[in-house]
Amino acid sequence: MCERASGVVLDVGFGSGPNLEHYPAAVTRVLTAEPSDLAWELAADRVAAFGRPVERTSRDAADLSMLTDDSVDAVTSAWALCTVPDVEGALAEARRVLRPGGVLHFVEHSRAPDAGTARAQRAVQPVWGRFAGGCHVDRDLPALLEAAGYRVELDRATHIGPGPVRVWGWFVSGTARPT
Repeated sequence: MCERASGVVLDVGFGSGPNLEHYPAAVTRVLTAEPSDLAWELAADRVAAFGRPVERTSRDAADLSMLTDDSVDAVTSAWALCTVPDVEGALAEARRVLRPGGVLHFVEHSRAPDAGTARAQRAVQPVWGRFAGGCHVDRDLPALLEAAGYRVELDRATHIGPGPVRVWGWFVSGTARPT
């Protein structure tokens, strides 16, 4: 997901910065949307090692008002859009700040395409969300991206394991380009 990014990148759900080591030299600056003060503090060593500017610009991916329209080349999100309370707002904001030709790169939980697993995901969501930091395993991320005005290209869509893992283990990765 990170290796195809370049220029100015907005990292949604930056956490403690695990994506930094995966960004290529073509990434010149990383802006972050990260709600957790603790995660941002834990990122200090990774930020220093990155050697390029990294700035916390927002605590809420649905409010990127400090960024101007068309100001980033890429948006990345790794296992974060499932936890954003206002995912529709976050996708709209990401689209607003992406420059023409910009791309949103993602790897995320999503609702499984098979009816049985999707039904189980909806059933476990009230408990799962409380224990998993607000994660929603029942969001259909590709459909949400398309509804927000993106053209989605999936690189991968798969269960990460059998049995009960299927309920929280459907992942999608790919790119989304504003239409």
